[in-house]
Amino acid sequence: MKSAIVLAAGKGTRMKSSKNKVMHEVLGKPMIGHVVDRLSSIDVDEVVMVVGHQASAIQDYLKDRVIYAMQEPQQGTGHAVMQATALEGKSGDTLILYGDCPLISVETMKTMFEHNQGKALTVLTAVLEDPAQYGRIVRDEQGNILKIVEFKDASDEERKIKEINTGIYCVSNELLFKHLADLTNDNVQKEYYLTDLVEIFAKHRYDVQGLVVEDINEVMGVNDRFDLLKASNWLQNKINTRLMQEGVTFIDPKATYVDEDVVIGEDTILYPNVYITSGSILGKRNEILPNTIIHNSQIGDDNVIDSSRIMDSRIDNDVTVGPFAHLRNGTVIESKNRIGNFVEFKNSRLGFDSRCAHLTYVGDADVGSKVNFGCGVVTVNYDGKNKFKTIIKDGAFIGSNVNLIAPITVGENAVVAAGTTANKDVLDGEMAIGRSRQENKVGYGLKYKKK
Repeated sequence: MKSAIVLAAGKGTRMKSSKNKVMHEVLGKPMIGHVVDRLSSIDVDEVVMVVGHQASAIQDYLKDRVIYAMQEPQQGTGHAVMQATALEGKSGDTLILYGDCPLISVETMKTMFEHNQGKALTVLTAVLEDPAQYGRIVRDEQGNILKIVEFKDASDEERKIKEINTGIYCVSNELLFKHLADLTNDNVQKEYYLTDLVEIFAKHRYDVQGLVVEDINEVMGVNDRFDLLKASNWLQNKINTRLMQEGVTFIDPKATYVDEDVVIGEDTILYPNVYITSGSILGKRNEILPNTIIHNSQIGDDNVIDSSRIMDSRIDNDVTVGPFAHLRNGTVIESKNRIGNFVEFKNSRLGFDSRCAHLTYVGDADVGSKVNFGCGVVTVNYDGKNKFKTIIKDGAFIGSNVNLIAPITVGENAVVAAGTTANKDVLDGEMAIGRSRQENKVGYGLKYKKK
């Protein structure tokens, strides 16, 4: 059995915020969300989230994805782990980590569990040229860890050690709960330190080993806004580097934002100031031009999207969108289409090889193939209380400045003349004209201008 205990009870005063520290976002996702998502991806059986300060914010976000344990008052890391009583009596290993450590990778988590197979405790460590005031890892001649010494308590010889404690552990769950009671708060802060467990295990001659993390940034704790920026930049660089290795072109990776779960096919080009966020999947050979936002949407192959917003929608293949288009709320744009400037589609389908070039709103509509929209078309779908559907069948031609008052159906190869306000169905092959007859009054234009 694999378990995890995530420590997220602290106030995080250095963040200078009324918001819970672990709820601050790294690339659009709360720090605690990154940690739990990665634990879920390696099939951890149970996750106990130790909460305290502003616990409700974490509970509202994670809901029933984890088991909650309350730490009140907060008396150190050891005391926090003591609250995870839901895991007491369980077999297997438990990973102990922090909610403000959002960069730890899936690979490192897996390796921690693998490394601790048949062992009592594995400490994730790092080797630094300048260990500064981190706790030092003290090993015996065989490489087993004897203890973790805090900087303030270390001797001159111990301070020369460059291997430091990251605060992340994988431990035999049975031994963890057997020896938590051995922790004491006999120190200046009167707190229970989880680091003391290492020395307790060593005295019992349990197998305590260290695993060195390759990149110290992966285990950085986020304590203030500077750390938050550093974490975001590091993760974005990691994501963009991976995508470039997979065949995606970035014109300027430092100015392009891509969430961690986004999938992008080879030979797609991303220009600066592009935001592609959670849930999005892009196919091959797309060109995403500047100032485009794509969220939770599926984009096929060979599309060009220019300065547009695509939200919760789908675009098939060989489509041109924008500039300044907005597709949202489950819109589907089938292949070979053109969506032009200042066009909005909401909860609508646009069939194969149709055109909607400019200044048009299409909402709650089902539009067939080879349909043409003129400029300034509006599907009038809302009466102040209810939404109504517009159906436009294959081959229809909708002239400029047309209002289609839903519910309404425009038939196959039907035409709605420019300037028409249509409030009843147009049958297949018909032309609808709904505008007043023009009347020219001689001299009235000049008279009006002289007023």
